[in-house]
Amino acid sequence: MMNLKERFEQNCLQYTQDKIFIENLWLEIEKKYSEKGRYYHNLEHLDNMFAELDLVKNEVINFTHISFSVFYHDVVYDASSKSNEEKSAEFAKTRLQQLHFNPSDIAEVEYQILATKAHQNSDDKDLNYLLDADLSILGKELETYIDYTKKIRKEYSIYPDLLYRPGRKKVLKHFLAMENIFKTDYFREKYEKQAKKNIEWEIDRL
Repeated sequence: MMNLKERFEQNCLQYTQDKIFIENLWLEIEKKYSEKGRYYHNLEHLDNMFAELDLVKNEVINFTHISFSVFYHDVVYDASSKSNEEKSAEFAKTRLQQLHFNPSDIAEVEYQILATKAHQNSDDKDLNYLLDADLSILGKELETYIDYTKKIRKEYSIYPDLLYRPGRKKVLKHFLAMENIFKTDYFREKYEKQAKKNIEWEIDRL
């Protein structure tokens, strides 16, 4: 499997041959996802998303767009902010303009990044695969899920349990209230059952 930097370079080379510019864009992403306080929303999260998406690559219509959305969807991340997705989408727009993306392609990536806020089912199959990859951690074996919950709690360490627990419970109950957590047949068959078990396990302990 390609590493993240190689993936990013290959994506960018479709739009520019300026390798110094590409290198600078990559270093910016690397720095952002390695910021202090990022215990889950870091480069490992991106790696995991690509590991999932590679398995359905043949089902994705525009893998390049999806890839840019993965790279930039959490580029701005502040646990105390409610506008991370909007800021990340704006950040991506600026960089893709510099890469000479055409406006409609930029709009698609922006839309995909913004959609990671609410995780609603879409008529856009590519977007559904992106959203499912983003949430795939929910359906991993319990040990991995527990590790994820600890990392999320660390990211929200500015909040005491008194505030964190009700907020977290609300998010988890929102997922359980969905007709399906996962939008695509592939991810639903792979992770839906375990995801519900994991979420119920966490709710019971909050």
